[in-house]
Amino acid sequence: MVNSFTSVAKLSRPLVVHFLGEEPPINLSFWDGSFIESPLSKVTLKINTPNAFRRLLYAPAELGLARAYVTSEIDIQGDIFDALNIRQHLEEIGKQSLKLNTQERLQLITCMAKLGALGLPLKPPPEEMKPSLIHRAHTKENDSASISHHYDVSNDFYALFLGKSMTYSCAFFHSPELTLDEAQYSKYELISNKLGLAKGMKLLDIGCGWGGMLIYACQKFGVDGIGLTLSKEQATFANNKIRLHGLEDKITVRIQDYRDISGETFDAISSIGMFEHVGLDHLKLYFTKVRSLLKDSGRFLNHGISRPFRKLGFHRNGFNRNSFINRYVFPDGELIELGAVVSAMQECGFEVRDVESLREHYALTLKHWVRNLESQYEKVVDIVGENRARTWRLYMAASQLNFEQNRTSVHQILGVSTPKSGASGMPLNRLAMFNRKLFEK
Repeated sequence: MVNSFTSVAKLSRPLVVHFLGEEPPINLSFWDGSFIESPLSKVTLKINTPNAFRRLLYAPAELGLARAYVTSEIDIQGDIFDALNIRQHLEEIGKQSLKLNTQERLQLITCMAKLGALGLPLKPPPEEMKPSLIHRAHTKENDSASISHHYDVSNDFYALFLGKSMTYSCAFFHSPELTLDEAQYSKYELISNKLGLAKGMKLLDIGCGWGGMLIYACQKFGVDGIGLTLSKEQATFANNKIRLHGLEDKITVRIQDYRDISGETFDAISSIGMFEHVGLDHLKLYFTKVRSLLKDSGRFLNHGISRPFRKLGFHRNGFNRNSFINRYVFPDGELIELGAVVSAMQECGFEVRDVESLREHYALTLKHWVRNLESQYEKVVDIVGENRARTWRLYMAASQLNFEQNRTSVHQILGVSTPKSGASGMPLNRLAMFNRKLFEK
């Protein structure tokens, strides 16, 4: 229902109908105080300036709306998860725009002119990656730049929402009552048991982040370890924490590409949340390299986000070129379908022994991260600025819904470097992997 005593809501009605339908799924509030009420939602999309419409004119659907949000041209009043449920309508915007006839286009342009929203395209926010820097080959240089864009923001920033564990991957909630930190340590325990870690073993953690898995495995199971990362910020933090715990003679973190490690062998290898940066074209290289670093009967745990089979919204195996997550968050990221990953592992000499989906667990993890960020939002803004704070709030909330709605998934795949003799070293049943008292606090 349009508030009758104001004008912007009336003038914008053709645009609202075009983008969101006759009955918008969200309340709309405009810069002059007028509004369009929706009986379907308790959330309000506050449009602060005509530039929001201008963004949508040149980048219909997700990207234009994201640019407007990051630059504060729109605000979300209410639960951000509820607000993002309008994505079903946004996914149709680009298609509708292509189907408009001349008269319909003229009507929308006239509406934009009356609102003061016409003009040349506005510059994207500085946080947005240029299209020329997206979907590049996965060279060492390009991967290093992409990792730096995402991870070398600020350790203090990540600490505000990741919590004490400083773990930036899906947690494992064996009970919904677990805190975020408890669930992250539960994930480390789960992986440690799948890998069969024991005192004296040597562990390699590829994409080790801030060192959490290495420190946990060393303290709990007595392993020695090496961690690899391309992030200078992460390496500095991890090695400082390792020294703080007095573990520098047991484990260390290097700034090194997995493709450059050679002349070393390990009893076990973990890769947790790094796989999204490998790329489809490098699967054989990646798994062959990992296989070459494992001793016979050694175990490899690959924990990575995957895409459901034939789900829409992806370009090849990466994100759509014009998607928000590709432009702002994970340039050159690729999510690969589970079956293709398992086949590639086996082709490269691994015997795949266990596959586990943690999709719902990642939805829970992201919900914790968003709430942490929102509860300390002023501190986040002080560290990284308003634009980047908005970027991360939007990215994590949208990702939470993706996992909840089966748009994306995450799997742990356990492979063994089984020798020709067939001696895998695996127990006779899956439960035997967890013969320790796994989930006691």
